[in-house]
Amino acid sequence: MPNIKQKIKSIPLIGLLAKVLYFLLIEPFRKFSGSEDYWKQRYAQGGSSGDGSYKLLADFKAEVLNALVAKHEVESVIEFGCGDGNQLSLLNFSAYQGVDVSPQAIALCKDQFSQDATKAFSLLEEYRGQQSDMSMSLDVIYHLVEDEVFENHMKLLFESATALVVIYSSDTAQQQKIQGKHIRHRKFTDWIARHINNWELARHIPNKYPYKGDDTSGSFADFYIYSPRSQKKE
Repeated sequence: MPNIKQKIKSIPLIGLLAKVLYFLLIEPFRKFSGSEDYWKQRYAQGGSSGDGSYKLLADFKAEVLNALVAKHEVESVIEFGCGDGNQLSLLNFSAYQGVDVSPQAIALCKDQFSQDATKAFSLLEEYRGQQSDMSMSLDVIYHLVEDEVFENHMKLLFESATALVVIYSSDTAQQQKIQGKHIRHRKFTDWIARHINNWELARHIPNKYPYKGDDTSGSFADFYIYSPRSQKKE
């Protein structure tokens, strides 16, 4: 089924029509019990982290992140929402801790990187406050539909980092006309400005492939890089 779905999506007109029909006829009746359950079920059923973690979008993210860690001499990274590990396979990190709510995602990552001693993975419920030079949230924030889950995620990002917080997400409160129940866009930069006083936005990197209606060739997410206020901006 995933292969058929990808083939349909790759045909522009047919893919768009299929998307519209899905959201009109199927999505309204699809059971949705929350962000955590959605991703647990998705990975358990063989789903992936999504188009943003593959092909040209994954390459773009890797280009930015690898340059960032090299420039700032980042030695350790923690990621909240590590997913299936495909994006990670393109990243050059000295030490990496991946955290996710899905047991299946963690199992996939542990299997894929079983011979790599620089990488470790754990469930979110097992996280005990470890800190790294840099924390990351990639394609996660707009999937956190519950306010409490979103706020906890944001707090973890800033509490777990000592030098950089990297967020790759949309930054708008405006929702799309055709949108899944597992998506909720947020103006997260406003939330940070109100609640995180000791960090500031150091850099905004627009997406190399802005969204134009095709999930496989563009994204509504940009990079937002935060640093402690005591440090000089990039």
